[in-house]
Amino acid sequence: MNKKQTIDLDFDREHIWHPYTSMTQPIPVYPVTHANHNLIHLETGEQLIDGMASWWSAIHGYNHPTLNAAMVEQINSMSHIMFGGITHNSAVELCKKLVAITPESLTKVFLADSGSVSVEVAIKMALQYWLSQGITTKQKLMTPYKGYHGDTFAAMSVCDPVNSMHSLYSGFLPEHIFVPAPVSQFGSKFNQAEAQTLEQYFKAHHNQVAAFIIEPIVQNAGGMNFYHPDYLACVRKLCSRYNILLICDEIATGFGRTGKLFAVEHADIEPDILCIGKALTGGSMTLSATLTSEKIATGISEGEAGVLMHGPTFMGNPLACAVACASIDLLLNQNWQQRISDINRQLQQLNKCRELDDVADVRTLGAIGVVELTEAAGSVDIAKIQAYFVEQGVWIRPFGKLIYLMPAYISDDTSIKTLCDAIYNAIKGKHYA
Repeated sequence: MNKKQTIDLDFDREHIWHPYTSMTQPIPVYPVTHANHNLIHLETGEQLIDGMASWWSAIHGYNHPTLNAAMVEQINSMSHIMFGGITHNSAVELCKKLVAITPESLTKVFLADSGSVSVEVAIKMALQYWLSQGITTKQKLMTPYKGYHGDTFAAMSVCDPVNSMHSLYSGFLPEHIFVPAPVSQFGSKFNQAEAQTLEQYFKAHHNQVAAFIIEPIVQNAGGMNFYHPDYLACVRKLCSRYNILLICDEIATGFGRTGKLFAVEHADIEPDILCIGKALTGGSMTLSATLTSEKIATGISEGEAGVLMHGPTFMGNPLACAVACASIDLLLNQNWQQRISDINRQLQQLNKCRELDDVADVRTLGAIGVVELTEAAGSVDIAKIQAYFVEQGVWIRPFGKLIYLMPAYISDDTSIKTLCDAIYNAIKGKHYA
């Protein structure tokens, strides 16, 4: 029997580049041996309650037997096959499910590798659609400040240009049109002045704009902004009035995270193009999809190129499609609305953070809980606060001034209480600075 090998952290520190991490001053990484349910097991023996669901994707937790069984069955047939000129049952069944559960007009599905790529595809769809109509002036996108749509180049170009992690690329990226971020908050009254301001931008720029791209209801990595559904409804109305396509990026919000299966349902609107990813496979595999309407697909297909000019090598990966089918069934075959409601009720425990001087705001929506620090408190020291969280037996990864939770849907009341208590104590004890 082979002796169990330890994870070589020295090699990791010297040679492996982790996300948003310096190679000269890397923050510590924690060696994980396995994960199950909502627990991450470290090589050093700690068990951590996961408050992040692996960047919001592992909605069913880890090592779920249903998802594992779907992957085993598929891998015994084929783990991958090219999608050019070939199809397979896992892709067909997945696309049937996606067409059935997304807004009615979205009947065409493009399968891609990751969330950022689905945004790239959506942008290509919008630009190529107008070109196929013989309209060459619509070469820009419109989007609110505080948005985040991914790390690839076209996706970066529609992220917040001032305060985002991508601002240093501003001289290299295409320049698009940014409108004020939504201000009216979810659950409050909508300020009609926002609608009037939006229309001014549409009037001024509609001849240049191919599409308006937005994260519905929750602007996620750009600041965890929970905005009023009427803002999104207003965007939909203006897009229709001024002949602009609407792209909704549901990569983070899809599959129940906000309390609706898709966040566009809060505003009762249908986009022209929809991007999904993250929880699509229950966090088991990388996969995304870009859905659009008959009108857009036909418009592109009858244009000069005759095809959408995109085709990832791992498009329609059978293994990813198989586990995505299983994940969707697993979600829908339970009372997921009640589960999200129960999680939201437990996340209300974060409200006690309001009593702390360093806290500017606490907000929750669906299975999302956010504590925002004051400007005076400043940004979180990631290395320091994560060391504290590990000591408390939880895994939480804040960013900027935001300490937030997006737990797996299987998380029980005790787990969420432990996560909420850890955040309160971290701020109270100033373990973040």
